[in-house]
Amino acid sequence: MRTILEIKLNKAVFALMGLLLVWGCQNDDADLQPAKYSVNPDVFIDTFSPGLNFAAFGGTVILGFQVDDQVSYNKTAASMRFDVPNVNDPAGAYVGGSYFTEVGRDLSGYDALTFWAKSTQSATIDVIGFGNDFGANKYQTSISGLTLSTVWKKYIIPIPDPSKLKIEKGMLFVSEGPENGKGYTFWLDEVKFEKLGTISAGQGAILNGANKVETSFIGVTLPIDGLTASFSLPNGVNQNVNLTPAYFVFTSSNPSVATVDELGIVKVIGAGTAVITAKLGDSTAKGSLTINSAGTYVPAPIPTQDASKVISIFTEKYPNIPVDYYNGYWQPYQTTKSADFTVNGDNVLNYTNFNFVGIQFSSPTVDASVMSHLHIDLYMPNAIAAGSVFKVQLVDFGADGVAGGTDDKSSVVSFSSPTLVTKSWIGLNIPLSSYTGLTSKTHIGQIIFEGTNITNFYADNIYFYNDGSIIPATPTTAAPTPTVPTANVTSVFSDAYTNVAGTDFNPNWGQATVVTQVPIAGNNTLKYANLNYQGIQLGSSVNVTSKTQLHLDYYSSNSSSLKVYLISPGPVEKAFTLTVPTGPAPSVNGWRSIDIPLTAFSPVNLGNIIQLKFDGNGTIFLDNIYFRN
Repeated sequence: MRTILEIKLNKAVFALMGLLLVWGCQNDDADLQPAKYSVNPDVFIDTFSPGLNFAAFGGTVILGFQVDDQVSYNKTAASMRFDVPNVNDPAGAYVGGSYFTEVGRDLSGYDALTFWAKSTQSATIDVIGFGNDFGANKYQTSISGLTLSTVWKKYIIPIPDPSKLKIEKGMLFVSEGPENGKGYTFWLDEVKFEKLGTISAGQGAILNGANKVETSFIGVTLPIDGLTASFSLPNGVNQNVNLTPAYFVFTSSNPSVATVDELGIVKVIGAGTAVITAKLGDSTAKGSLTINSAGTYVPAPIPTQDASKVISIFTEKYPNIPVDYYNGYWQPYQTTKSADFTVNGDNVLNYTNFNFVGIQFSSPTVDASVMSHLHIDLYMPNAIAAGSVFKVQLVDFGADGVAGGTDDKSSVVSFSSPTLVTKSWIGLNIPLSSYTGLTSKTHIGQIIFEGTNITNFYADNIYFYNDGSIIPATPTTAAPTPTVPTANVTSVFSDAYTNVAGTDFNPNWGQATVVTQVPIAGNNTLKYANLNYQGIQLGSSVNVTSKTQLHLDYYSSNSSSLKVYLISPGPVEKAFTLTVPTGPAPSVNGWRSIDIPLTAFSPVNLGNIIQLKFDGNGTIFLDNIYFRN
C-alpha cells in the first residue's frame, strides 16, 4: 500500500478547504499547449493520470485517502482507497476531496464518468461526481446516495451536456461520512471518462420539477435551485444527477418584471408576472417559477421597544443573539424550504412549501424569565384558506440546556382568522403567560412554526421583549439620580448627598432580614432579602420640621407587602403603605420613586426623628432615602 508522497500548501486552496495533498504534479505536453487541451480521459488507472492534483476537503481525515496496491479491480496494479472514520474521530469527521488539474481538459468527446467500486460493507456514499475544481465549480455534476456493496460493480455518472466540458479541471470529487456512526473502507478503480453511446438524452429539471408560484417585490433576488437531470443508463438504471446552473439556459417570459442570469439568480425589477423556465441542451427542463410581483416592497414596521428590554432572534433594529439555524430542516417529515430575500438592506425570512419549521438558538439558550412577550411580524402572500391555522411553539431545554433532554418543556399558541390576513404584515405580540405548558422560561432554545392550509409566509422582527410588566429579581439599572438641591435635603442614604453621620443600617432588632449594600450600575444600594422587618438607626436625631416630604426609591419584583415607618422617641411610630411589586409604570426600569408627605406620619414628632423602619416580605432594594422640602 502506498500513501501520498508529497504534501504542499497551495494558498488559494488552503483558504477554501484546508490542506492540499498533491500526487504526480507533472503536466503532459498537451496540457501545455495554449490552443489545444488534453483529451486524456483517465483519472486513475493504476495510478493518477498526469497533471492530476488531490485536495482534501476541510474537516476530513487528511490521510483517509491512499493508493492501495493490495486491493484493486480485476487484479490491476492499484486502486483508490478511502478509509471512512468513526463518529467523533479526532482526525476528522469524514473522508473526501477533489481531484483536479491545473490546466483544463477537453472532455466534450465523452458522455460519462465511469468507475468500479466496492466497500467492506453495504454503504451509501454521500456524494460523488466531477466538476469540482476548487474554483468556480461551474459544471459540477454529482450523484447523492450512491449505493455500494462488498463486490466490485461498475458505476456511471452521465455528463449532462458534453459540449460544455471543453476546458474542465474537475476530474473527480467524493465525500463520505460514517454509516450508523461507524467507519468503513471503500475503493474506486478504473476511474475514467468514456464515450458509451448508450446513454439516453437527459431530462433536466429545475425546482425539482415543480411549477412554483411566488409572490414577490421589486428588489428581491431568488436562486433557482433543485437542478437535476435524469438519464437512462445501458444497465437499465434510471440515474438522477445533481447539476450546477451553468448547464442550463434560463429564460424569463417578462424581463421587465424579472430577469434571470446564467447562474439561475432571479431579480425582480418591476410589477407584474414573469415565468422563469430553463433548457438543458435542446430540451425544455421540467419545472418553472412564476413570479407575481406586487411592485414596491413594504417592509414590516420598525420595532420601537427599548433595546435594553429586548432579546432579538431576527431583526435589523437590535443585535441578534447567536442562532444555530433559522431552518433546521428536520427530517423526515419537514417539507419547508427557505427562500430568504433581502430588499434595500432588510433581511426577510421566507418559508416555502411550509408545514413546520424550527429556529434554534442553543449556544446559549435564552433566559426569557424577565420578558413579557414574543413578537413576530408575519406576511402571508397567498390567500388565507378556510380553516387556516398558524401555530407558534416555544421549547425550553430545561436545566440541562440540551434539546431532547430529560427536562424539556414546550407549549403552543395558535392563530386563525381574523388574525391571519393576506398581503399585509401581521404583528403578533404573544404574552409569554399564554404558554401555559412552559413551567420554566430560563432555557428557551427553539421557536417552532407550524401551519395548516398555509404554504408560504415571510417572517421578520422576531424577538422577546419586556413591556414593563415584568421586572428582574435584581435591578439592572441604578435608581434615578436625585435632582433636589443639596440645601433642601436631609439625607439618610444616597450617593448624591452627604448622609447623617454614624447611621446604623442594620441594627440588631431580632429581625430575620438579611441586609447588604450592593452596587447597582455603580450606585450603592440597600438590599433587604427575606424581609420581615428592618430598622435604620440614625447616627443622631434629625429635625425635619422644615421639610415637607420623605423621598424613597424602591424596587421589588416579588414583594406583596411593604411599609415604611418614621419613629420618634417614646417610641412613637407611624406606617405608610407602599405599592409593591414596583413594576410596571409609573416605575422606571423597575424603580418606583415616591415623595410621601410628612403629614402622613402624624403623630410622630418631626422635630426628633431617631429611626426609620420597613416591614413586609420578599426582597427589597432601596436608594435615595432623604427628607426634602
